[in-house]
Amino acid sequence: MLFDILPQNFFSPLAAPGKVVYWECICRLFAVTNRQLSFGVERDVLVDELQFYFDSSMAAGLPEEAEGAGTESMSSRDKANFILRRLESYGWIGIDTDHSYVQRVNFRDYAVQVIKTLLAISEERQTEYQGYIYTIYSLARAGNENPGIGLLQIVENTDALLTGLKSLNANIKRYIDELTKHSTVAEIMDALLNDYYSNVVDKAYHRLLTSDNVSKFRPEILERLEANSRSSRFLNRASAEIAELREISQEEAREQVLSMLHEVIGTFRQMDEILSEINRKNTRYQRAAINRARFLLSSSEDIRGQLKDILTYLGGQITEKGLDYNAVYELEEMDRLIRIFFWEYLDMDSLYAPVEGRKEFEPKPVELAEADEELREEKRRQMLKKLEQILSPEKINEYVLEILGDRKAMAASELPLEEGDTFIRLIYIRLYGQRKQMKYQLELKDVTEKSGFRFRDFLIKRKD
Repeated sequence: MLFDILPQNFFSPLAAPGKVVYWECICRLFAVTNRQLSFGVERDVLVDELQFYFDSSMAAGLPEEAEGAGTESMSSRDKANFILRRLESYGWIGIDTDHSYVQRVNFRDYAVQVIKTLLAISEERQTEYQGYIYTIYSLARAGNENPGIGLLQIVENTDALLTGLKSLNANIKRYIDELTKHSTVAEIMDALLNDYYSNVVDKAYHRLLTSDNVSKFRPEILERLEANSRSSRFLNRASAEIAELREISQEEAREQVLSMLHEVIGTFRQMDEILSEINRKNTRYQRAAINRARFLLSSSEDIRGQLKDILTYLGGQITEKGLDYNAVYELEEMDRLIRIFFWEYLDMDSLYAPVEGRKEFEPKPVELAEADEELREEKRRQMLKKLEQILSPEKINEYVLEILGDRKAMAASELPLEEGDTFIRLIYIRLYGQRKQMKYQLELKDVTEKSGFRFRDFLIKRKD
């Protein structure tokens, strides 16, 4: 049971009014103790560290009344001692006195695990898939020195790999859900090219398709594990180790070994499903972002353009006034618009019956019209022109090779962004730059501004 291990008020510091200062103090204390061979540090050293923190201008302020203790009149050293006492009472740290009567502070073992997890979340660390895959690959190829321990490590790393893939899948879905929050083209492009590409594509998704590709190691992993599941020698030795480690009978251990082998084999065989889902969501996010930006950029006087203006205005009013989408008809402007409604059921009275006159039908001869070749040629020319304007990956490849010329690399900011649709082409260069079949690769640089456009610059390099 979790709360048989964690103290009842363990999470109180992170839910208290002064949670920011508690967290920053915990991080500072952990940084100091983590540099030691053990997690024990003299109490005075930690008090000095926290005193320095409270003396600095970057320190977060404690609430005036922190759980009944007046903090407004405390000195920096008093605040440092107050934080240490609170963390001890909450079960984050333990304070022991050694034989020299020196107090030493240690983080509890469960607190260390919680802090590491919270630091990984706050720093948005991405899963290094290749680390897990290569470890599984190495253990599967290793000899039979300790087959039981090796199998346990394979199961642990496989679970971590699958958890990382599920997290990436959920992360892309979060970006898709948040796309509707962006109301301008600039916000959408910033979310796509800076936030999404920097935090998802460049850090995780691109590596998953290249250096961290599961398919590169999977065939041999499956071959080795299946061979082990049929090997009596492997099963006997692994069962003996598992039985000793878990203090169970060898027969029960043998069943667990077979279960673990089949579980890992099944996970690797079914991994294509989640990889395909990640690919589909990545494509859907990019397409949705581009379509939404294209919709906001479109402006015309036809029905589509007018509907777009109406919907954009109504969306702005709903956001500004904090209305629910179901309460859109509370806006005064809606009285001047046609109200669209649905009919619960259809019958003959629901349908419009046009009035028909009693005129007699008099057929007229149908005249055969000769096709106008000039008109056909003009339609054909317009169609070809429209097809030429579609920016496919092949056309972007040709465009990049053309602008590079004899050069091996150039910065995106060197393009003449003030000319025609150059900036649109720049967006597609960035979008298609992660694909394998493209003849160029990208290297991200700093944010720049040119010709009225503000974007994160990148280096376009020709592939060898």
